[in-house]
Amino acid sequence: MTKTEGRVLALDLGTSSSRALVLSADDAAPVPGALARHKISPTYATGGSATLDLHEYVEGLLGCLDELQQNGHLDGIGAIVLSSQWHSIVALDNKGDALTPVITWADTRSVDLDLGSSFDEHAFHARTGAWLHRLYWTRRIPWLLSSSSPATFAGLPDLVLERLTGERVTSVSVASGTGTLDLATGLYDDEALEIAQVKADRLPPIVPTGWTGTLSAEYGRRWPGLVGVPVHPPTGDGAASNVGSGGYDETTAAVTVGTSAAVRVVHPIDDAPELPWELWRYRVDDKRAVTGMAFSAAGNVYAWLTSLLRLESDEPVGVPIGASRVIAIPFMAGTRPPATVPSGSGVFFGLSFDDDASGVLAGALQGAALEVDRGLRMLDAVFGRQLDVVLGGGSIDASAWLRRCATATFGRPTTVCAEAEVGARGAAAVALGLSPAPGGEHLTPVDAEVERVAALRSRYERLRELAIQASHI
Repeated sequence: MTKTEGRVLALDLGTSSSRALVLSADDAAPVPGALARHKISPTYATGGSATLDLHEYVEGLLGCLDELQQNGHLDGIGAIVLSSQWHSIVALDNKGDALTPVITWADTRSVDLDLGSSFDEHAFHARTGAWLHRLYWTRRIPWLLSSSSPATFAGLPDLVLERLTGERVTSVSVASGTGTLDLATGLYDDEALEIAQVKADRLPPIVPTGWTGTLSAEYGRRWPGLVGVPVHPPTGDGAASNVGSGGYDETTAAVTVGTSAAVRVVHPIDDAPELPWELWRYRVDDKRAVTGMAFSAAGNVYAWLTSLLRLESDEPVGVPIGASRVIAIPFMAGTRPPATVPSGSGVFFGLSFDDDASGVLAGALQGAALEVDRGLRMLDAVFGRQLDVVLGGGSIDASAWLRRCATATFGRPTTVCAEAEVGARGAAAVALGLSPAPGGEHLTPVDAEVERVAALRSRYERLRELAIQASHI
């Protein structure tokens, strides 16, 4: 970097908060005290709506930069990087003004598509890493076109980048999360565009990983220390979280537990292993892909139950790992593709009058861990080995019980990433070519805990199938 004094400004565009923080350019470690956060409150409504107010979101993020400026943290910045939630979409008019709020990954509205028997969704999935699911633009754009006349479409990170630099572009990483990218070429997929009923010129142009912009004159006056500082294209939060937690090659699976959860492996895009139907694949950058499985319920269930049950402790006090009689199937927010379980399908089995709040919380956290374990075992098979595991994310950082539960459920040693802000750290690592180490504690599974979890796994799987069947009644 030509202007750095060893500091990077990272903008993390999350679903529950947006954050601006300063990192070291050497190892992408957060600078103590140099973090500002704006809480986000998505709007949920009947019919499956889950949206964010675009103006409020962007103004909150800009306020975070103002806070860092006031505290003297924007001096000596040599690069600006972004990590962002995947899958969001905004419909825009011919002037570039938003016609809709930000439609998030949790929004279940879209249209059904009948492409006839000639459409090969397995070939489509192998090429794009995505399915014809409500999560992706292939179904969301036709739905938006059916109710209004948008001129163009963009995601939240594309519009934040445009607000900062004046240029509306997207990265290969963010574009891959739309379900419209040909993973091998890094270009929009012709068949996906045909299904979405748009041409590529109605979507943000894809720029290479090495592209940079600079802040507009307006923001240069607002934050003089950032004038001329290169702004790098955004990295999808899943890819960024993997790299930021130390899972940046095909030997290691990163398990990230925040509002939602995921298990993923980063690997070269060239000679990538065959993609199983149950897993998705997106891009990290020009040379790397990330393969994995995501889950809609994790930290959000933790937050909901601790509030609902008014727990005095955030941990399942007195409940050994794998010992809760309560088995929870955490489908409260439905499932990610390719499964089609709708939101509102969460189930608790085995409740009795002598169960307490800690036992219910333990059952829910155990259910989330078992869901992640399903994806981890699939990735073991894809990469032909038992993968090393690194744990990261805000919920992992907050709960020692959950860290031990994950380790016992996976039945293998784990490393806990020492940094909580893995998304921002990973975005910096991708932009600057760094390979950060997890640097945290190492956990060894306890035999008794592993045995208890193994004993309940088969029962969990049977009850899970019943919950899926019931969700479609």
